[in-house]
Amino acid sequence: MSSTRREALAGMIAAGVAAAQTKEAVTRYVRFRAEKTVAYGVLNGETVSVLSGAPWTGAKLTGAKHKLPDVKLLMPCTPSKALAVITNYKSHLGNRPVPKVPGIFYKPISCLRDPGEPIVIPPEATDVHYEGEMVVVVGKRVQNAGLDQAREAIFGVTCGNDVSERQWQGGPERDLQWWRAKGADTFGPLGPMIVRGLDYAKLLLQTRLNGKVVQKQYTSDLIFDGPTVISFVSKFVTLLPGDVIYTGTPGSTSKMKDGDVVEVDIEGIGVLRSPVKAGS
Repeated sequence: MSSTRREALAGMIAAGVAAAQTKEAVTRYVRFRAEKTVAYGVLNGETVSVLSGAPWTGAKLTGAKHKLPDVKLLMPCTPSKALAVITNYKSHLGNRPVPKVPGIFYKPISCLRDPGEPIVIPPEATDVHYEGEMVVVVGKRVQNAGLDQAREAIFGVTCGNDVSERQWQGGPERDLQWWRAKGADTFGPLGPMIVRGLDYAKLLLQTRLNGKVVQKQYTSDLIFDGPTVISFVSKFVTLLPGDVIYTGTPGSTSKMKDGDVVEVDIEGIGVLRSPVKAGS
């Protein structure tokens, strides 16, 4: 990413942070690269204060600091697994019945993408859609959890884009599983930061395509909230610190093309911006 683009992205992030900080006291964690070093940090305005490790490990501030425009923001965690929920807003159901339990699928870790980096459309793909989503980040090992334990296991939330190739997902080229429809390389943008201490039960989620709002809904409209999803998943699969769950997308989606820019903007969290490029 060029220094000009990085400075513009940093300005956007800082503006979002400043606006959110006027509402409530929260902590914003980032993962970043400064020169050849990758580290976690706490973001305040345009200052990144370096942590000694991942924030859910009890890491301490080292005293080192960087200016936001001088670092490259990376996806804010390195999960052992990424899961996602299907049809978790009534506005996305269409004529389908309301599910009785969360519909869960895996996204391969290799599909996750740093904020600001492009979504690359495979040459064989013909109908790739955005899906703006809130993502919950697990902060402790959780197995067979009740709702209270599941709620305590949520470290924070971030933005995600569950990019989907509709023809591979359910069209005439449908695969048995969504291994490539939702798991192709770059199909999981994540970030730009993890926000802790935010009341994520009612946040405004908006997705913009080339500046136009194409999705808009509050997270209070989720059919299954974060604790419910984590409790359900943990009865079968043990979740580990740093694992992420994409909680589902609202409303309708549409095709992206080479040259587009998609932004997932969640109140109090920030903007996950991804240019779209055609693969070769």
